Amino acid sequence: MPESSRRTKGKIRWSKLYTFTCLRPSTADFVHQEHLGQPGFSRVVLCNETQLHKTKPHKYPSNYVSTTKYNVVTFLPQSLFEQFRRVANLYFLLAAVLSVTSLAPFSPISLVAPLVFVIGISMLKEAVEDWHRFLQDLNVNSRTVKARVGNGRFADKKWRELSVGDVIKVHKNEYFPSDLLFLSSSYEDGICYVETMNLDGETNLKVKRCLEATLGMNEDEELSKFKGTVRCEDPNPNLYTFVGNLEFENESYALCPAQVLLRDSKLRNTDYIYGVVVFSGPDTKAVQNSTRSPSKRSRIEKKMDRVIYLLFSFLFLISLVTAIASAFFLKYEMLEWSYLRLQDDDNPLFNPSKPKVSGLLHFARALILYGYLIPISLYVSIEVVKVLQTMLINKDIEMYDEVTCKSVRARTSNLNEELGQVEIILSDKTGTLTRNEMEFRKCSIAGISYGGDMKEVDLAASRRMNTCAETCRSSIDESNTSQSFEFSELSEADIMVTEKAIPGGREDGENLSTENPEISTVGKESVIKGFNFRDDRLMNNRWIHRSNLYDVIMFFRVMALCHTGIPVEANQTDKLKYEAESPEEVAFLVASQEFAFQFFRRTQSVMVLKELDPSSGKVVEREYKILHLLEFSSSRKRMSVIVRNKGGQIFLFCKGADSIIFDRLAENGKSYQDSTALHLSNYAEDGFRTLAFAYRIIESAEYEHWNSIFSQAKTTIGPERDELLDKASEMIEKDLILLGAAAVEDKLQKGVPECIDKLAQAGLKIWLLTGDKKETAVNIGFSCSLLQQDMKQFHLCLSKEAETKIQVKAMKEDLLYQIESSYQVMCEECNKDSPFAMVVDGKALEVALTDGVKNQFLQLAVNCAFVICCRVSPKQKALITRLVKEYTGKTTLAIGDGANDVGMIQEAHIGIGISGMEGMQILYFVYKNIVLGLTLFYYECYTSFCGEVLYDDWYLVLFNVILTSLPVISLGVLEQDVSSEICLQFPSLYKQGPKNISFAWKRIIGWILNGVVASLIIFLANIYILSSAAFRQQGEVADVAHLGGITFTCIIWTVNCQIALLVSHFTLIQHLFIWGSILSWYIFLLVYGALPPAYSKKGFHLFMEAIGSAPVYWMITLIVTVASLLPYFMHIVIQRLFYPLDDHILQEMKYCKKESINNQVWQREQSNSRKSTLIGLSARVDARIQYLKEHLHQRKKSIYRSVTSSPIYKSLTSSPLFQ
Repeated sequence: MPESSRRTKGKIRWSKLYTFTCLRPSTADFVHQEHLGQPGFSRVVLCNETQLHKTKPHKYPSNYVSTTKYNVVTFLPQSLFEQFRRVANLYFLLAAVLSVTSLAPFSPISLVAPLVFVIGISMLKEAVEDWHRFLQDLNVNSRTVKARVGNGRFADKKWRELSVGDVIKVHKNEYFPSDLLFLSSSYEDGICYVETMNLDGETNLKVKRCLEATLGMNEDEELSKFKGTVRCEDPNPNLYTFVGNLEFENESYALCPAQVLLRDSKLRNTDYIYGVVVFSGPDTKAVQNSTRSPSKRSRIEKKMDRVIYLLFSFLFLISLVTAIASAFFLKYEMLEWSYLRLQDDDNPLFNPSKPKVSGLLHFARALILYGYLIPISLYVSIEVVKVLQTMLINKDIEMYDEVTCKSVRARTSNLNEELGQVEIILSDKTGTLTRNEMEFRKCSIAGISYGGDMKEVDLAASRRMNTCAETCRSSIDESNTSQSFEFSELSEADIMVTEKAIPGGREDGENLSTENPEISTVGKESVIKGFNFRDDRLMNNRWIHRSNLYDVIMFFRVMALCHTGIPVEANQTDKLKYEAESPEEVAFLVASQEFAFQFFRRTQSVMVLKELDPSSGKVVEREYKILHLLEFSSSRKRMSVIVRNKGGQIFLFCKGADSIIFDRLAENGKSYQDSTALHLSNYAEDGFRTLAFAYRIIESAEYEHWNSIFSQAKTTIGPERDELLDKASEMIEKDLILLGAAAVEDKLQKGVPECIDKLAQAGLKIWLLTGDKKETAVNIGFSCSLLQQDMKQFHLCLSKEAETKIQVKAMKEDLLYQIESSYQVMCEECNKDSPFAMVVDGKALEVALTDGVKNQFLQLAVNCAFVICCRVSPKQKALITRLVKEYTGKTTLAIGDGANDVGMIQEAHIGIGISGMEGMQILYFVYKNIVLGLTLFYYECYTSFCGEVLYDDWYLVLFNVILTSLPVISLGVLEQDVSSEICLQFPSLYKQGPKNISFAWKRIIGWILNGVVASLIIFLANIYILSSAAFRQQGEVADVAHLGGITFTCIIWTVNCQIALLVSHFTLIQHLFIWGSILSWYIFLLVYGALPPAYSKKGFHLFMEAIGSAPVYWMITLIVTVASLLPYFMHIVIQRLFYPLDDHILQEMKYCKKESINNQVWQREQSNSRKSTLIGLSARVDARIQYLKEHLHQRKKSIYRSVTSSPIYKSLTSSPLFQ
């Protein structure tokens, strides 16, 4: 910034201008001063003496902040606990322990190795993800700030190295590294502007002011000598309170929140500030409002545990059958089998004298033997899939932001699959839905609307109706205002030009015709930041030709003078940039500059404008002496400035909410009220923020009388000060003359309305949680098409009577009455098409979340199509999210962009992820392990429960690790039943996720039965074929090694071909994994058989010399594989023919080349997909069309009545020619 601008800014004493309490502590701030030094108020900070804070009793935490789940000490125990929360891992741990005993049917390595591999992979994944969190923390903790290092010098110091008591210097647009006591700033009277969007979501800048005692210390050398003691409250999460005092130069000064700068807020519109660290690291209010990273588990993973319990029950059952049957055979049958010589064997498993003990030992052995019913590799495969999905997310080119050159970064992969089941979205507003960039879009001056571009809703409605929506609006406006001759109407030619320019809605907006001055370029970004207004009637100084010139001039003067902005020199000599408390003020100042009313200079008492003189056509400088500034507040909802021009006239310029301004109009100031109100309604429907502009001329005598009253109120000390100031302002802010209204647009993030429309069609409900005021949140609701004109809105807020009583019981009764009344209305009108929305403010929400009210509140809220919670603190965001999650039992997704959203994000089921095929993966794992495990059980039955194992140990080890793992991983990562483009065309496809179609218990049981049938076919076919005839030409019969090898080959082919039937979208990788897994089985047989017999045992040369050379082996493989897959194949044929799902129909249309947009089936499916939704752009367009049709019908009836009642028509119809 140029030096001249900096000096100008620094010399303005804003404290002299501000009237109300934004810079002064209220009486309530001193209530707890007497508690200092007692528990809860015991903190002592020694300024500039950090060495004293390194030892007790004043030792405090460092400024290092960590968001990791683990550290070096806790990683091993905590991560092991996380792994053994999974019931299957506990089972395999028990089996691994038993494998070293004589009961184990397998070697210890075959049970220990898979467990170590699975647990190791999962722990490695957790370690890598936490390492990435650590790197992000390192990036934040390594930021630098200027800190005093001695000898009056300030040098760069890393955030993590700061200590309590450090004096630091923060420059413009930098974040505060800790909670600071504000000492001084670049402004002479020690104020600064702070953006707290990361803390509370509010976009308006907050004004902070240091103590009078320290504001003179604004040089590095002076701060090096500063010594003082701060006694204050202990660390707490309350963002809006601070109790303490500063002992400085033998004086004690009370402190309040106005002197505290919080971590994660940003310094704005101020060159620099000095501050001393009061709270550091975990003691800061921002960190106190956050929670540790929770260990979340997805609903699918929790349901997966229940599936494992089911398999455990099945395992227990067949183990019990095995134990009872073995005891029976041992007692009644095996004694007669003399060749077993059981009397001479001391094996406890086969002790005829103790069959019950033997049966019990067989039960334990069976639990290990049939353990392959439990898919040990299921968890690790899911983990691998999630990690690969996360990598795809991070590398997705569609999620790369070219503006910031940043791509998405998923901090965890634990919850990827949850996004496919989300039913409720809880979203922040500022930075998430909006960019926090304001643009001047429209205005209404003297009853005439300017900047009348057509919104997307109107364009979509006009295309569907084949008529002009804006013409209808203008016609309706015309019938309701005396200024109808000023309205421009769009002809059908105009709308045709518009449609040509925008064939897809927004893409080619720059080609839009400018023949009609009311049309502005739709979808085109503004060239001038903050100004996106196009109307030839006002642009290029053509406003000087308007018939109501005086009103136009006064309107522009209100924009140029009623604000707290500061001009900043820009690169262009004739254009200035501006800084102000709110982005709306900046937009107004930019707009006034474009209309040739440039706010040029500001001093302590004078504002200078460069105005275009309509009479001479030249730019002249005009000075306005500032007499008073009555600033904006949430309770006043207006701002006024009182100025005197060179001619001595005193003006009051006022802007504010239309309801507030309209109530203060003089009788002769309401000329444009009706038309302005209509325009305001239209602007609000478009989602714009609106302010009404008014003025009055004050006589000198009246001003002097009022000034004496106001000055007396301003100097009053005590709780009645605010009340006196409000009364005084009411005395002067009256008898206003309405000029019009202005509309600014809070720019949405790119694609927000379209995204919300798709989410609505997919059946998701959306909640908006914001720290902003109610009016702003409602405007954004309209802008995003979450609200629409015909939507019934329930506004929950505490009445003034209930608030003033400050009694919880009274407030609860008041709110319960509102909730019950609203719910009754909802029940009475539930059969109508109009949806419901609920808007609740922060104070009412605080009561609504208490016991005795929250259930009724949530009952009403979850039945609304859209919910807005405004003025919400970070803790309330987290609490709302938790209550919604618990009350509905549905999957919730929280979206936010700031530190104030962390608690909400952590409380929700998920933050962000992708929709995957995890449900199908799990079912496939269950299927393939049942196929393998049951063949072991069948063989036990076949061999009279003798304890013989059908398969070699290494077969079982490799089954889940290599031979069947890669295809299912590729299914989870690469499978897509329909393409992403088709998903966007048919959003209702998403409803299959929340309905849990792919992982319903009916489907789980179906896959279990599929596994049982396949295992029976495989085992019985092999036994029947191999036991009835010779195995080879030389008359050799199959032994257990041959039977095991052939049966296992059939299993490998069956389960891999089964996954091939599941895949809808084949890629080269999937072909490689599926057929490569089968090939790897044969490679293993060759390698394993080539090992010496000491290692390969029964597998020695098994494939080359035995089964591989036998034609019956290949015949059995083919027949058994086809027979095993036949039941599933018949099932999918019947389902797709008679009971198809939406994705089945779309797949058929795609692969049968029926995807033409003109195809009737395709259009029918699109129509079914885009069913009437309650919120979103489509719903808003439908409502707009209905509105336009009704008014067009009324218009036609009105024209028909006027024509038929005219004398000419009557005379013509009565003429004999028409008889």
